[in-house]
Amino acid sequence: MKRSMRFAFLATLLVFGGCQRVYYGTMEKLGYQKRHILVSRVQDARDAQQEAVKQFASALEQFRTVVNFQEGDLERIYRHLQAEFDRSESRAQAVRGRIESVQEVAQALFREWKSELSQYTDKNLRRLSQERLNQTQQRYTQMIAAMQRAESRIEPVLAAFRDQVLFLKHNLNAQAIAALQDELTSIQTNVAALIQEMKTSIAEATAFIEAMSRE
Repeated sequence: MKRSMRFAFLATLLVFGGCQRVYYGTMEKLGYQKRHILVSRVQDARDAQQEAVKQFASALEQFRTVVNFQEGDLERIYRHLQAEFDRSESRAQAVRGRIESVQEVAQALFREWKSELSQYTDKNLRRLSQERLNQTQQRYTQMIAAMQRAESRIEPVLAAFRDQVLFLKHNLNAQAIAALQDELTSIQTNVAALIQEMKTSIAEATAFIEAMSRE
């Protein structure tokens, strides 16, 4: 079982209906410190964003198919668009949830790290630990900002897709399809911006994981 899968399984057992303090305490007894959990959750968030990129690209392609409709089963094409929208919403929720889980463990890690600085009797070691904490926080701040920027691009894209799906639901005809053509350029621009922000966020997550793994 992959490490991230083990974390997910243990999290399900320990967090569901319990508190984070108990969860972290149990994980530490199993050999997983908060930094390990943070790296695992960043990996999960990165994976969720990668899947979201694929899904939004697929949804955009399906929308192009609808707009360029010439002949055939319009009802079937609409159902495909609805399915793409539903999957897009699901991927969006996964991204939001993963980002929240990253923030939660990061806050716990940095809070613990800061409190432990006062426990050092060796000033040099305390200074070195403080420097590492500062560096880790800086990398984290940069990464989470990229994730949040990407996440902020999701809802406008979903809203646009939602509007098109709702419109077609009650206006499933050639005239309605023609009315959507003016929206294609705007949606393509928004999806392209979303995907670019997602890729930037994915790159930041990868850099954060690699930096944490070297320490």
